Amino acid sequence: MRHSGRIRAAAPLCGVTAAMLIFVGCGGGSDFQNKPRPAVPVELTGVITNNKVTVSPNKVGAGPVVITVSNQTQHSHTLTLDGSNIAPVRVGPINPLDTAQIQKTLRPGQYEVKAGSEQAVTDEIAPAHLVIGKARPDSNNQVGLP
Repeated sequence: MRHSGRIRAAAPLCGVTAAMLIFVGCGGGSDFQNKPRPAVPVELTGVITNNKVTVSPNKVGAGPVVITVSNQTQHSHTLTLDGSNIAPVRVGPINPLDTAQIQKTLRPGQYEVKAGSEQAVTDEIAPAHLVIGKARPDSNNQVGLP
């Protein structure tokens, strides 16, 4: 008879749990919107040398981009992504033989990736030029994406 007290105490909890499962399982669908996901981010790679900044590929469609740049000079540099469609994005300083990333969603247009230094550098480092074209397709129906 001792066990019947435990069963009576647990019974209301089972009823609440069952009710919650039924409630959660009933989706009317009216509040769920299947919004398109953004395009898959494009990975761009680049390098800072004593003469110029290079980014490849330098022509991609609009959408999220991740630019990873390696500093192959003997000085630390700040990396800047600039264009008419965005406020400048800066990272760094990037130490010699180190890397940095810029993540940004870019609209169609032309952009520059520049390297700057607080130290006196005798030669200016030429920027890389990016051409961003029409928007890439969304990432709906692509398996394995977050």
